[in-house]
Amino acid sequence: MTSNHQACDYVIVGAGSAGCTLAHRLSEDREVRVVVLEAGGWDRNPWLHIPLAWGRNVLRRSHDWMYDTEPSATMAGRRIPIYRGRVVGGSSSINAMAYVRGHRGDYDRWADHGLPEWSYAHVLPYFRRAETWAKGGDDYRGDSGPLGVSSPHFPDPLLDAFLEAAVSVGHPTTPDYNGRQQEGFSRGQSTIRDGRRCSAAVAYLRPALTRPNLRVETRALVAQILFEGGRAVGIRYRCNGQLHELRAKREVILAAGAINSPQLLMLSGIGDPADLAAHGIAVKAPLPGVGQNLQDHVSAGVDWLRKEQGPLHRALRLDRIAPQLARAHFFGTGLAASVPNNVMAFLKSEASANIPDMQLLFRVAPMNAGPYLAPFTQPYPDGFGCRPTPLRPESRGAIRLAAADPMVAPRIAIDFLATDNDLRMVRAGIRMAREIFNQPAVRAFASVEIAPGPEKTSDADLDAYARATASTVYHPLGTCKMGPDSDPMAVVDQYCKVKGIQGLWIADASVMPRIPRSGGAHATVIMIGERVADLVAAG
Repeated sequence: MTSNHQACDYVIVGAGSAGCTLAHRLSEDREVRVVVLEAGGWDRNPWLHIPLAWGRNVLRRSHDWMYDTEPSATMAGRRIPIYRGRVVGGSSSINAMAYVRGHRGDYDRWADHGLPEWSYAHVLPYFRRAETWAKGGDDYRGDSGPLGVSSPHFPDPLLDAFLEAAVSVGHPTTPDYNGRQQEGFSRGQSTIRDGRRCSAAVAYLRPALTRPNLRVETRALVAQILFEGGRAVGIRYRCNGQLHELRAKREVILAAGAINSPQLLMLSGIGDPADLAAHGIAVKAPLPGVGQNLQDHVSAGVDWLRKEQGPLHRALRLDRIAPQLARAHFFGTGLAASVPNNVMAFLKSEASANIPDMQLLFRVAPMNAGPYLAPFTQPYPDGFGCRPTPLRPESRGAIRLAAADPMVAPRIAIDFLATDNDLRMVRAGIRMAREIFNQPAVRAFASVEIAPGPEKTSDADLDAYARATASTVYHPLGTCKMGPDSDPMAVVDQYCKVKGIQGLWIADASVMPRIPRSGGAHATVIMIGERVADLVAAG
């Protein structure tokens, strides 16, 4: 049975980073009606808002699409988890809250490859408009935007030791990797405001919910885009066991992410004709680039045991952490209102690199850190680590349909570490992290290297370790890439309009043509949402 809702002006598919941004900006015009369809539920779970709990949220996958890659020969036959938020706020409600814009060269490179209106000069105003930087605005940073960005202090002297060790081996420092200079070691920046996660839902969507012209429908799984002739006119979706149709008088905007946006296009007949025919789907627009060009950062960790318990380990004893969690939840203060990974670096792996090509992500606790209370639950072995992340991966993958059914997860195929250069860069990152960890400032805290292990030093050893243990940094993108008319694999033009279809836009990580040489996609997706909102409103 299909029921029809009253038509709106704009329908937005997905209440993630870009969807919340679009909802906020488009509903500022009180003369239009905006409806957002979100497959997940509301972000009311208190754990989602406590910064220290982010690892718990990710590993339990309770607000996740539960996607994994296909088994990959280049990753020892493993399936790699692809964490994607299925909740209002999308991945911004479950991620590690890192705020990284990328290097200005990322966007100038987009402009040089047929997207002139995506240069750094074009996108910088949108980055500034989006944020309130806790240290104040300047030519690079904003001070009145919806998204709160801060550099929270975590009380562990090992963080200072990381910085001291980096300087001792000659690495540069920078006061703000999102400002004038990206290269160097710096304190991390997080989407944390007043001691709580500042997701896109908190920053953009909730302040707009009081507007009578904005409606959000949760648990709404979109099944298909509706067309009349060559124009997108609405959405068919499933909610509460029934099919519904929602008509859009003006525009349909996909903000479902790098996995779900191409899936929805293919389910609706937009994609490679041969792939669509294999599932009995009639072609609406032959765009062979749909689902192709999948990119993501990949990283293999360097981990050490600590000589003595660190501050987080001591605090995680159950009788101690419980009041800390309550303090963070109710007042936004205390240890749980921060994150234990507040040092980051963007470095050149070799002097000839023109811009940074390696990111180092440091943490002062292991990923399995959690509450304990002996003898009921034994404390975890305390440690620290670094995730070296090459910023220019060459490996590519694709999203393909597994079935002509929106309830069936698409196939995610990507052979990480498929090129010699990708392996070379992972090895270089591991060796950079080891050099820093072996400096006296860090060795004062260090017991023994447990991964890869001090005996693994050869290229072959490190390659095998990476293939057996590496994971993504959860930045999938590029599967509906922007491109000029001369690019046969482009899915949207530089205004993010789907080629060959009227009234259909995409605003999410899928439109990025190349991966930003940075440690995150969230800030860039927010920027894309801000910019596409202006483009849509202007017609």
